[in-house]
Parts: sequence; structure tokens; C-alpha cells
Amino acid sequence: MDSDPPSLPTTPNLSANRSTAERDAEMIWRAGVAAVDSSHLVSTVVQRLGTNLRICGEDFELTSLRQLVVVGAGKASSGMARGLEEALGTDLVDEKVTGWVNVPGDCVIPLRRIHLHEARPGLNEPTEAGVVGSQRILELVSGLGSDDLCLVLLSGGGSALLPLPVPGIGLADKQAVTRTLSRNGATIQELNAVRKRLSLIKGGGLVRGAPAGRIIALIISDVVGDPLDVIASGPTVCDHGTAADALAVLQRFRERTADDSEIPASIWMELQRQAADNNPAIPPTVICRNCIIGNNETALKAAIEQARQLGYDVRSLGSGRQGVARDVGVELAEKCLAVRHDSVTTPSCLIGGGEPTVQLVPTTRPRKGGRNQELALSALCRLWNEEMEGIAILSGGTDGEDGPTDAAGALCSAAVRDAARTARLDPFDALSINDSYTFFAAAAGLLKTGPTHTNVMDLQIAVVRPGE
Repeated sequence: MDSDPPSLPTTPNLSANRSTAERDAEMIWRAGVAAVDSSHLVSTVVQRLGTNLRICGEDFELTSLRQLVVVGAGKASSGMARGLEEALGTDLVDEKVTGWVNVPGDCVIPLRRIHLHEARPGLNEPTEAGVVGSQRILELVSGLGSDDLCLVLLSGGGSALLPLPVPGIGLADKQAVTRTLSRNGATIQELNAVRKRLSLIKGGGLVRGAPAGRIIALIISDVVGDPLDVIASGPTVCDHGTAADALAVLQRFRERTADDSEIPASIWMELQRQAADNNPAIPPTVICRNCIIGNNETALKAAIEQARQLGYDVRSLGSGRQGVARDVGVELAEKCLAVRHDSVTTPSCLIGGGEPTVQLVPTTRPRKGGRNQELALSALCRLWNEEMEGIAILSGGTDGEDGPTDAAGALCSAAVRDAARTARLDPFDALSINDSYTFFAAAAGLLKTGPTHTNVMDLQIAVVRPGE
């Protein structure tokens, strides 16, 4: 039976003595994150009905099921695994379940039969531990038989957690090309176009490694539009991309930067070799059903409902917002000013979701930040000399991570601006070198949640309260 999703703590954590606008912005954001709690999402699609197991509306007779193998990877996959064991029940888990799921180090929790493997300790980058875990996952699916069922738990972050380079490519080479493309504003689609060509498990490799049995993938999407071949680089989706596509991405980078020295020669050579061979991908022999069980739209709807319960007139900006983070921040600030200019008397709330990108500028100065913090800092720069009372703009990653930082995002408000002015901080200088984290840490504007065990991109909440 479906149950209400759990809630993150609703007490704002940014600092004490916040305004109503600031408190409400965070409460609305947290309601959106709670709605995509990964354990809850799994419990809505997996039910134990006597001797039947129902998964996404499809029934399986437990007495004819030899084993249930669970594999997967992602920032939300820890909670998904926990929710799955709870939905299956202790007796079924102990009797027929075995599993291995690659997760970030801070997402490891004790489970009965599904092993959560620490595939990366910190930054969202592939590691040798991830390679070991990916090899174990392929070993498990390679042993599937005709009377076995495999459940794959996938979510955002899965690409970095499932590294298994093709022969001739070292992990360091894959790390180098990923870092280089990310630093230069590559989209998730561009990154995955390259990564899939360099992997034995991405782009349908997991399913091709299963000789028999039945596979169902439960997927929490962290990509605009929910493209199955992009989420976690599509390990359960037959890849229709080509080496030529990957080479085109690298060529665009070369033209944009006039320098490809940061991309290892082995990467170019491998992709050129694949393009010359022009061999089509081997189709899988096993049936795999891919089911999206949660996405940004799910979080957006819950945030909208929370805002309405708090008495706001809500305007949805949609769940597919992309673009450059600093441009999106200015746009959101402009919308808040427009709402105030209209002299409305009812509190208003603008809510959007998606995943903008950061364009890093050349600098020798130290810096730290993420796309949500940069978005909030850009909005603050636009509002720096405006009347800001009653306005609060919060942008945060639903996974609790924003770039290589320990913050989910940041808040733009009058209180943060006042704290920055008191500390003689210059937001324009910080923005000019992408140093948003340092700025908000000093101005008490960081949003910190720790791991949320979910991942559906970002939510932006903009609150305008007239008369404050």
C-alpha cells in the first residue's frame, strides 16, 4: 500500500532569526526533496501480494522464482535498496535475494542481503573501488538463469559509480577527460556520449552481459526529459550512439578552447579506432524493462503543493530549466522584481527545476562552488542594490551535493546581503572567479543537508512577500 513520503527536517538550517520568506523558501524546497525519497519511491512500485511479487504493475510468481539478483549504482540507490528490502520482506530477502550496489561512501548503510559497496569516498569521480564494484556487478548478472529475476537500481551519479574502462584505457585517462569536459561546461549528454564509448558496462553493457533471465530497472531520473540512455549512462539501454558522436564532442571542446592537451592521447586513439571499425553495438539477448519511478517533476509538484499550503500564489517555471547558472540566477532575480513591481498583495512563489551548468573562468586564485551556489550568487549580484526585503531565492541540489562541496546550494536574501556587507565581501568579485562557496560560507548563506539518498537534479524556490 502506498504511504506518504517521509519528510526532511523542516527547520531551516541556514542560520537563526531568518525572515518568513527565507524560512518558507527552505521549507518548500525540502518538501520537494522529501517527495522523491528513494525508499518511498520504490515502495510505491514494489509490492508483496501473498505468493506474488508485483513490480511496476507486473506480477511474478515467487514459487517459480529461483533467485532475485539486485544490482545498481547511484546517489539514490542506497535508499532504493533499503526500500526494496523492506518491500520484499525479511523471509523473501533471506531466502532468495543477493545483491551488489555501488554507492558513494557517505551513503553506505547496513542491509540484510544487498551489499552496498563504497565506490567513491568523496568527489563525484570514478575510482578504482568503483571499477572493482562494476566488475562484481557484471559477474552477478552473468550468472542469471531463465528462472531468475534481476532488479537494477539506477539513479543520478551512476555514471561515476560504474567505471569499467574498455581495454587499453586506464581509469586515470577516463578521469582526465571527464574533468576536462566538466570544467568547460559540457552537458550531461555530452559527457555520457564520450563515457559510454569508453566503458564495458554503460550504454547497455550491463544487459548485454546477462545471458538469460529477466531484468527490470527501477530508475530515478536526474536528467531533463528522463532519457533512459543518458541516466547513469544507460547501462540497461541499448546504445545507439557512436564513436563519431563522442569524437564530435571532443572536437567541439577543442574548437572552444583551442587546446586539447588535457585530453589523453589514448582517448583520441580509442575513439578513432572504434569509428574506423564502425561495428554496431551487440544487441542484448535478455528482456529488460526500464521504469522511471521518480524525477524532477515529482519533486516540483510536491514543492508547489507545499507553497500553496503556506498561502502562496504559485507560478511553476517547469522542470526542464537548463542554461548557464549565472544567467538563470539573473533571470530569477528579474522575475522577483517584476512580481514586486506588479504591486500584488498575495505572497508569490516561483518554483522551477532542472540543472544549469557552470562555465569556469581562467584564474590562478583559489575557488570553490557549485551550480546552485553560483546561481544564487548571480541572483544576489543582480539584487545587490535593490530593495530586497521580502525576497528570498534558494537553489539546491536534491542530492544534497552541489559541485565538489559539502553544501546542497545557497540562499539569496536581504539577510545574506547584509551579512556580506558587514563582512566586506564582494559578490561580484566572487562571481567573477566562480568562488560562490567561499562567499556564502562567510555570509551564512549555505544550504547544508548531508546526503538525501535521492537525486532528481535541482530545485529553485523564489519567494516574494509584499510588505516585509
